[in-house]
Amino acid sequence: MAEDARARRQRARVLRGYSPTAARHGSFPHPAHPAAVMTETRADAPPPRAILFDLDGTLIDTFWLYAESLRRTLAPYLGYTPTDEEMMARGPGSERSFLLGWLGVEAGERAHADFGRHYEALHGGLHEGLYDGVREMLAALRAAGYPLGVVTGKGRHAWTVTDREMGLGAFAVVVTDDDVAAPKPDPQGLLAAARALDLPPGEIAFVGDSESDLLAGRAAGMRTAAVLWPKTAPGEAERFVKKVEPLEPGWVFSRPADVTRAFARWC
Repeated sequence: MAEDARARRQRARVLRGYSPTAARHGSFPHPAHPAAVMTETRADAPPPRAILFDLDGTLIDTFWLYAESLRRTLAPYLGYTPTDEEMMARGPGSERSFLLGWLGVEAGERAHADFGRHYEALHGGLHEGLYDGVREMLAALRAAGYPLGVVTGKGRHAWTVTDREMGLGAFAVVVTDDDVAAPKPDPQGLLAAARALDLPPGEIAFVGDSESDLLAGRAAGMRTAAVLWPKTAPGEAERFVKKVEPLEPGWVFSRPADVTRAFARWC
């Protein structure tokens, strides 16, 4: 079983490197230097008053869980089991937008309900848990007094399963795909979170692992941070940083501990 888990993890890394969304940036520190972190250069920059996080690929590793859940969901509708590469070629997105984009609205809605059942049934065996250091990062930020939130492309049912099984702790706000009309990179989920927090978007930092996260944060008028810790395939982190450089993230973090150091220094 341990060998199977290692093989799954390695295949997930390879597929992440293949993904058209896994593109990175070269002028920031190389992830081989795990303490490397790029922070905002303005000395007078005020601290954020709240911090929002993307979920999958930022706080938790659910790559293999999603891949298998989607395969089992799609197979009855397509008449065959799609390959990982075929699914990756369709890019990332929220659960619903991915399925509706492939199957159409009517079948896609039915498939989304099926997906929730597969996700719950497979969760215990296939999720890889929190990324190393994430639990400690969240605890430190909460202790520093930051309201924390999640804005995710997960549906509400999948979030409920994840919240129950992974013990991420309490968040001041959680916005799922079921709460918005359009997923990231549309900013409406982030703006809904800002309203729930009763804070101007410009006083909130949004932390994510994808180009769509940074696009959404920028469109919402939030300060943004990109994370590199999930990007372990050869060259993946560099390609990602290169791709998002025009989006001017305020921070690029190599490890969860770097997030704590950057934000808790103001407390």
